[in-house]
Amino acid sequence: MVRHIVLFQLKKMESESSKLSVMKQFKDAIEALPVQIEVIRKIEVKFNVNPAEAYDIALVSEFDTLADVVFYAKHPAHITAGNILADVKENRACVDYEF
Repeated sequence: MVRHIVLFQLKKMESESSKLSVMKQFKDAIEALPVQIEVIRKIEVKFNVNPAEAYDIALVSEFDTLADVVFYAKHPAHITAGNILADVKENRACVDYEF
């Protein structure tokens, strides 16, 4: 099994409510993916509650193999969901590990 963890730091936005709206839209889109992408074993999106940290969103997902992670990453439904953050993403960090 492979765990795929992605952290997103968002750009400063006009208001916290605008930022939260985009974050919720992204969460809903990502968490809807398992019915569209059969290789996803588990997926969740969480929001950072610690204002001292730089990253705003954590995406944690699980797959059988690294090849499944690659398939997921290239899937049109995943790309569409990812595009929600395209204009507001400042940084992204990712790690994939076997467990």
